[in-house]
Amino acid sequence: MTDFPRYAIYFAAGADNALSRFGAVLLGYDAYTGDEVSFPQGILHFVPDWRDITADPRKYGFHGTLKAPMALASGKTEAEFKAACATFASKPRSIPVIRPVVDAISGFIAVIPAEPVDALRQLAADCVRDFDSFRPPLTAEDRARRKPEKLSERQRDYLDRWGYPYVMEEFRFHMTLTGRLDAERRGPILEMLRARFSTLKLATLSIDRVTLFTQDDAQARFRIVGEWRLAR
Repeated sequence: MTDFPRYAIYFAAGADNALSRFGAVLLGYDAYTGDEVSFPQGILHFVPDWRDITADPRKYGFHGTLKAPMALASGKTEAEFKAACATFASKPRSIPVIRPVVDAISGFIAVIPAEPVDALRQLAADCVRDFDSFRPPLTAEDRARRKPEKLSERQRDYLDRWGYPYVMEEFRFHMTLTGRLDAERRGPILEMLRARFSTLKLATLSIDRVTLFTQDDAQARFRIVGEWRLAR
């Protein structure tokens, strides 16, 4: 087993979807094409260090996490992972529908559900369980990197069981737009992003697919290598 490539099961809204375009231009990167994208006109005037502020989410591409990034377990292949994604998506389920808003979460700004949606939490929990056989065992180094001393007891239990602490009841869906911001900076940037988001007139968002992202090495950005619509 090697540390790379890494894979993740994310939600992305579709290559031509207005929300995907919104996220790509703000981050300056399109995970569907692997191309850099020009920032929106005027944003560097309002926030001169916008490129730095978005450096971390740009690496991952605009997405909502369902199964966190991981290397493949020994003996597993990308082809097998794609086949598992297809099988997962083919199982009929209730398709989560959220009311998307832009808000602050843990110090950064993201598109999040305005209120909890049980079907979305269930979808994420199913992804965590159903794809866990593709995840290699958690190493001591990986565990230490998560700073378990700063996690709650339940989060530590989830880290040890599932390789990631923010799953099941700890799961919070978010499509990240910035890195962490100091409180005094967060307010004006949040209002700017809310104003831009409002132009989409996106009253609801169906979390209607699973998308496989991959990262070739530590310096590479994540890119999309497969997408499967969920069966209703």
